[in-house]
Amino acid sequence: MADTDDRLRLGGPQAPGAGDRTAADARPGPAPAADARVALGLAALALFVAAANLRPAIAAVSPLVDRIRTDLDLSATGVALLTTVPTLAMGACAPLAASIGRRWGLQRGVLAGLFVVGLATAVRGLGEAAWLQLCAAAVVGAGIAVAQTLLPAVVKTRFAARAGLVTGIYTAGLGLGGAVAAGASAPLAQALGSWPGALASWAVLAVIGIVMWTAARRSLGLEHVAGPKGPATSGLPWRSSLAWRITALSAANSALYYCELAWIAPLLHDSGGVSEANAGVMLTVMISIQVVAMLGVPALLGERADKRTGLAATSVLTAIGFLGFAFSPGTGAWIWILAMGIGHGGLFTLVLTLPVSASRDAVQAGRFSAMAFFVGYGCAAVGPVLVGGLRDITGDYRLAFGLLAVITFLMLLPIARLSPRRIEQDQQKAL
Repeated sequence: MADTDDRLRLGGPQAPGAGDRTAADARPGPAPAADARVALGLAALALFVAAANLRPAIAAVSPLVDRIRTDLDLSATGVALLTTVPTLAMGACAPLAASIGRRWGLQRGVLAGLFVVGLATAVRGLGEAAWLQLCAAAVVGAGIAVAQTLLPAVVKTRFAARAGLVTGIYTAGLGLGGAVAAGASAPLAQALGSWPGALASWAVLAVIGIVMWTAARRSLGLEHVAGPKGPATSGLPWRSSLAWRITALSAANSALYYCELAWIAPLLHDSGGVSEANAGVMLTVMISIQVVAMLGVPALLGERADKRTGLAATSVLTAIGFLGFAFSPGTGAWIWILAMGIGHGGLFTLVLTLPVSASRDAVQAGRFSAMAFFVGYGCAAVGPVLVGGLRDITGDYRLAFGLLAVITFLMLLPIARLSPRRIEQDQQKAL
């Protein structure tokens, strides 16, 4: 009887007297594979929605800069702090994410980050005081740091075979969240009659992210997966040249991105002769193009080990966009928006993929990410303030955006040293 049961389980000949139902049950069907695909899709969707919460609190400020600057009586340098403070908090709190992930696990760690983002975003609606807005921005940055630092470990754990594609999906979530916030914040402020209310309204998206992440708990399969042991126990990988190259690229990539969010809309308004509302729309279009590139460029390149060609091409295209905005922000604006959209959209995803693709396992991916965020965001926070300071000194954005183009070209130096052979050698040294 045992032999007969074994044959049935293996899809062998039907046992005498067995009914059709038994034979049908014995044959392997498509249900398990279909269920696995559904679970994988739900997990990827949860990752996308979670990522969509990590930029609106910052992107929403840019279209409202003129109102905020007038109401709070701030200079361009001062209003840039609303972008710089959360960026600094993201860097400072990145090592904390490893401790939270280790203690609470990846599932609850990301959930905690989303909760902090939602709560701090809601607090922004309580008033127009500068201290309140800056404090809320700092707490938002801390929540973003926790969730964003743990996401590469989530990708490495749940989506290791599709790391490039899934990184593109959650990066697209980052971009789409920023695009929607950039485009909708000015109309929201007009409808609500309050820019703090418009900023606070993005807490609704955090609630959706929390619900989605919780609902996808089984599909994510992270319930008993701890975060990387990383900096809270064994320290950041300071001696790894590979970690430093990834960190340098992450710092430049983040600085460029936050300068775009903070200053492209004001540049189009001040130097390009575009209305405030249209400047916000143009920024939204640019970020929307970036979202498409975030998915399209990794899909086009595939899961190839050598990412230097893609990184170099997107860096050059991004630099061209910055140069265009610096010297011709009016007549050629849509050309530069297209260049920045395709270039920095692809570049952003490829840089975020590096901690995953260049690591041996989820632990190392988390440590690379923590170092990249800790050092990178600390450096990136300088970017928006530097642009604001140069704007105050020179009266326009030409010098500032020219400098951003130079920084983008300099990214080619660490990119050139990211060959698969060199990455493997650096990993061996770290053993």
